[in-house]
Amino acid sequence: MRKILLFFFILLPFLSFSQLQDNFSDGNFSQDPTWQGHVNAFIVNAAGQLQSNGPAVTGTQLQLATASTSATDVSWEFWAQLNFATSASNYADVYLLSDSVNLSGKNSGYFVRLGGTADEVSLFRKDVGKSPIIIINGTDKTLASNTANIVRVKVTRSARGKWQLDADFSGAGTNYVAQGTVTDSVYRQAAYFGIFLKYSSANAKKFFFDDIRIRDTKAPTVLSITRTGSNTVDVNFSEPVSTTSAQLVMNYTLKPVNVHPVTALRDAATPGLVHLTFADEFATGTHTLAVSGIQDLYANAQTTTESRSFTYERPVIALPGDVRITEILADYSPAVGLPESEFFEIYNASGKTFNLANWKYSDATTAMAVFSAVLFAPGEYRIVCRATDTLEFKPFGKVIGLKTFPSLNDGGDAVELFDQTGKLIDKVNYTPAWYRSSSKAEGGWSLEIIDLQNPCVSGNNWVASINEAGGTPGKENSVKASNSDNLPPVLNQAIIKNNSVLSLTFNEKLDSAQSVNPGFYKISPDIPVLKATVISPDFTTVELTLGSSLQAGKTYEVSVTNIRDCSGNILANPAKASFLLPQTAAPGDVVINEILFNPRSGGVDFVEIVNRSEKYISLQNWQIGNMKADTALDARTINSAPFILAPQQYLVLTMRPDIVQQHYPKAKLENFLKVSSMPSFPDEAGTVVLLNPDKQEIDRVSYHEDMHFRLIDDVNGVSLERIRLDGPSTASNFHSAATSAGFATPGYRNSQVQEASSTAQVFTVEPKVFTPDGDGDRDFTTINYAAAKNGMVANVTVYDRAGRLIKRLIKNELLANQGFFQWDGTNDQQQKAPIGYYVLFIELFNLQGNVQTFKETVVVGGKL
Repeated sequence: MRKILLFFFILLPFLSFSQLQDNFSDGNFSQDPTWQGHVNAFIVNAAGQLQSNGPAVTGTQLQLATASTSATDVSWEFWAQLNFATSASNYADVYLLSDSVNLSGKNSGYFVRLGGTADEVSLFRKDVGKSPIIIINGTDKTLASNTANIVRVKVTRSARGKWQLDADFSGAGTNYVAQGTVTDSVYRQAAYFGIFLKYSSANAKKFFFDDIRIRDTKAPTVLSITRTGSNTVDVNFSEPVSTTSAQLVMNYTLKPVNVHPVTALRDAATPGLVHLTFADEFATGTHTLAVSGIQDLYANAQTTTESRSFTYERPVIALPGDVRITEILADYSPAVGLPESEFFEIYNASGKTFNLANWKYSDATTAMAVFSAVLFAPGEYRIVCRATDTLEFKPFGKVIGLKTFPSLNDGGDAVELFDQTGKLIDKVNYTPAWYRSSSKAEGGWSLEIIDLQNPCVSGNNWVASINEAGGTPGKENSVKASNSDNLPPVLNQAIIKNNSVLSLTFNEKLDSAQSVNPGFYKISPDIPVLKATVISPDFTTVELTLGSSLQAGKTYEVSVTNIRDCSGNILANPAKASFLLPQTAAPGDVVINEILFNPRSGGVDFVEIVNRSEKYISLQNWQIGNMKADTALDARTINSAPFILAPQQYLVLTMRPDIVQQHYPKAKLENFLKVSSMPSFPDEAGTVVLLNPDKQEIDRVSYHEDMHFRLIDDVNGVSLERIRLDGPSTASNFHSAATSAGFATPGYRNSQVQEASSTAQVFTVEPKVFTPDGDGDRDFTTINYAAAKNGMVANVTVYDRAGRLIKRLIKNELLANQGFFQWDGTNDQQQKAPIGYYVLFIELFNLQGNVQTFKETVVVGGKL
């Protein structure tokens, strides 16, 4: 008996909170239950009824509310009397459920309206921020008395959301008349029950309420179960359930395996929702979840077991090599017989059917493109291209169109295929050399894999298609043949990951079990190798853990012998590669050397940088950016992988090296780095910024379109080149690329480069004779200076042979210790000065009154 009483007192707070009953016989509404709102505008009268007692002011709105969570499988009853003629301005709304204590605010829920224009009893739903809508329209004129409208109302709602509204207009509760039914499940949770009144001044004290009762005597039922993962299920109940019963794992049984979940968690926001997690992934097939013993908040418990079923199909697991990349068309122009669009082909080499939903494709630098749901059967080919190109490829075979498609670089790229878990399934790093034909490498021909049964070889297993159309998308390759691997692996590159880890890259997959012997790797000067790790999933990289730290700037050599590729070929003769630990770059060590910010139609921007120091510098996680006019910096990562920039090395940064080479055939692709994204460089003006991984500024060049040679008619496609590599990053040290160089020199020495003057004189002019015609040969002259004192200010003007002012070249410019100005042979009207002699009049002064003047002669020439 003691246990029963204890259980009752534990449940008492839930019962008083949820199963509401108030006939006001205690003479108050301040406790058991507690009502809140306009408490000073209501009284409990001598008859034991709740009566309005608000101000006699027309338009007054009053409300009282008390806590109640009853929402489904519940009945509401109350008695009311309105001693006046109801109207649009005189009515009562009894809120059965509301999510807020403020019944006149932005609350949502359901209420019974007594009165209104139609003088009726009706059920309304209120949505947040919207006008209430009637869902059960009661009989008109049932509350039509001018003096005494008495009614007892009963509303029921089932677990499935079916409402029934009944009214007894005698008030006795023995002669209910149905007002209608409706199914509405928009709101399945409640926080409050309440009364809302609106009246004219004469009706301030004419609302009466009594015998309010909310009852829930039904146990919760299972509305649905939803599988949310490979081992998780959500159970949705008809009403809020108690935390104790909901989170008891023994109340849930998964059949036919008869296991209970490892956790059951009632949702914090939706107390009728329970999240179940099982220890293991569901097996493929039909499962049944049995639920029993669940209680609602009123202690109504399930007396029978409820069961719901669901099905699950375990995803087919793809292993590396199950799906192969078998054909690639990167350079599609000039077309031979295939569409002028990029594609690659995949082949299901396994005996399994895969759903390609959420599989991904990436090239070497671009973010991944996501596949949609496609069933991929054994032995099937699929063409993968841009979604906009699917119609062009449909005549060739089955097509998968991707909304985003990382562009395939003509000069070489990586094609990487990942499954839905992010596991690498296949990867191809192709280069133009794989074509084995210089003419086919020019475009229009695809690369095809030769031997699908040989997954170990890389470049040796690919060649240009021999099909007359230029390729075989969607079907067996034209070059199919047996192609056994008889060659040992080749060491491509050695890169320092940090001062104690060295990364070696090979041209093909290695025997991952055999190639981990540290004795196969020697480093000189003598550095011990403690551990060798072959990196999955492509197995072409070996990371060596070193026994002592490398020294910055010191050159080392690694020698590799006896490792095997995955075909078993042994590297008998030592393969060697040099490497060194990069040094920290200081501002100015790496400079911006060339900028193309206004490409011709169909072109792309590029920025060329040069390492003018003697250091080997890592560009890993460096950034290239554009400083906008509002000083906001748009910066993009150059490369997230290790990349060493050697002393005096040129490097071109662009998203499309292939397009840059098309427009500038002399470009040195070996000095290009394809970046995944570039900031926008406006045609009018901008500021190119180079940052190290710590966001320290290494170099900055501000450019504008007026920096171009004035006599060039069309500057689109013309780059700005640094004149002196050791000079400052200022406008005076940049000039338009020469016509003879094709208007840009990406990846090699600038066409307008000029060595620094070594003269000891204050001012010198080089060259003395120049021909400003844009051909790259003495297109401008420079006025070089070496200031004897700090704080000197210069004016430079140009006069013709007759003494007439031609150009105000420099005005009141504060000089550095040394530097130069350039004159491009134009006058103040931006016209080319006539051929002839000119005098450069140079005036120097400082604030102490020291003044010096110089005259230098220069000749503007022309070519016959």
